[in-house]
Amino acid sequence: MLEVIEKLLILQDRDRKILQMEDELSRIGPDRQALQAKLAAATGTLDASKLRVKQLESERKKLELEVESKKQQIERYSLQQFQTKKNEEYRALTHEIDACKEAIVKLDDQQLEIMEKMEAEQKLVARANAEAAEAKKTVDSRIADLDKSEAALKQQLAGLQSNRGELAAAVEESTRARYERLLKQRGQNVVVGVQHGVCGGCHMTLSRSIIVLCQGEQEIVSCPNCSRILYYTRDMDMAVAE
Repeated sequence: MLEVIEKLLILQDRDRKILQMEDELSRIGPDRQALQAKLAAATGTLDASKLRVKQLESERKKLELEVESKKQQIERYSLQQFQTKKNEEYRALTHEIDACKEAIVKLDDQQLEIMEKMEAEQKLVARANAEAAEAKKTVDSRIADLDKSEAALKQQLAGLQSNRGELAAAVEESTRARYERLLKQRGQNVVVGVQHGVCGGCHMTLSRSIIVLCQGEQEIVSCPNCSRILYYTRDMDMAVAE
């Protein structure tokens, strides 16, 4: 194998590891955001249930005040009945008192309905509270794991990048530029082996002359289809697969 191919393979291996680390790091942010969104959703459900309980309590108190108002009206009408001497006026006041009593019964029924709703909603609050607490525990734990993974990956990435420049500098300038260009265009598969007569990158069947050049190991050979740099080792099967 050409010495330059060996250097390129070492550089490519380093770049693959760097790209893999960068890819893993790029996923941590979205994973963290997804966890935070999950916790926010659980907290939002809890807050909504608590708000509903408050609203129901407010409605119940409002009804309670209305009942108290009706009772006060009954007291006033009763006092007026006691003071009046006119039958017509007395009957009118009796009608108003009866109307107030009917209103109180309806208001009491509404309060009972609201109290039943409050009881059901409070159960939802208890469940939402437990779910939010569990979600927070789980999310905090997983985010802590992500933070540790992120720190470890950054440290490993820094180590990989530390002498990447030296590995690249060991390759002749024009070949290095060609490799870097292919790295941008083709991703991490730039220097590829030839086996069964096809390019290890684009899998195009190679001509006999190209295969002979690879076997000769005298110059850098490129795939005529994808321009990747080809290499050959003795353990590779050059026979074209049937």
